[in-house]
Amino acid sequence: MARLFLSLDNQVLAEYNMTKERYTIGRLPDNDVRIDNPAVSGHHSLIINILNDSFLEDLNSTNGTYVNGKLIKKHALQHGDVITIGHHQLRFSDQQENEAEQDEFEKTMVIPSGQQNADQLAKAEKAAEAAAAEAAAAEAAEAVQSDAAAAVRLDPEEAAALDEKPKPAAPAAEKKETFRPSATYTGIDPATAPSALPLGKLQVLSGAFAGRELELTKALTTLGRPGVQVAAITRRAEGYYVVHVESGKEGDYPLVNGEPIGSKARKLDDNDVVQLAGVKMGFFSS
Repeated sequence: MARLFLSLDNQVLAEYNMTKERYTIGRLPDNDVRIDNPAVSGHHSLIINILNDSFLEDLNSTNGTYVNGKLIKKHALQHGDVITIGHHQLRFSDQQENEAEQDEFEKTMVIPSGQQNADQLAKAEKAAEAAAAEAAAAEAAEAVQSDAAAAVRLDPEEAAALDEKPKPAAPAAEKKETFRPSATYTGIDPATAPSALPLGKLQVLSGAFAGRELELTKALTTLGRPGVQVAAITRRAEGYYVVHVESGKEGDYPLVNGEPIGSKARKLDDNDVVQLAGVKMGFFSS
């Protein structure tokens, strides 16, 4: 199934699965792909899907429709085509793409375990472990402070209970002991148990492989280009962490949301943008 990725300034804004025969693109709300921008005509372009082929047509728009930088009236779309409409881009991705292309992407960015420096990876894992422990300690300290603050406040029902006179004790024959299992006895309450870590993935936002996705199923995934910039993403119970492994220049660290991560591991949040070896990738937790 073909897909469209709408982006602005290399930031992916939306994704569309091409399940219908016709898709209109334009500024008005009745379009299938709406781009609310003055540079876009009300009904700017049209994509028609016929069996396994997709065709793009400009609808006499004011500013024209471009594919890979060239002005078009009609165009048979190919995997990887970039459609420019106003200031926005739509990347056309066909899932029937050649598997060799996907392999080429992985060969380019994902570093096999046999080519990894064991000492560097050990340092990366240690940095991620330290960052996770630091985050857990901070959460624990915050919880203690919250519990301490709650302990000095009584809700109205608790305050009223303190004012009530104690009830007379029941006769010994009438006393019934109720067994209340402790948390240790019953195990973790499912209602309060933390949910399983969602599967993370990276989606390439720039370059020749824009739109490609990589699921982060391994405990440690090493990405980049040796001699240029390499980083590792570790999957821990607390979340995903990215940590610098090596670079061709001293102090040349990967970026997260435009900020260098430094020598410490950085926890990734949903929709973070990672820039590594000149490639921008969006992190998403499904």
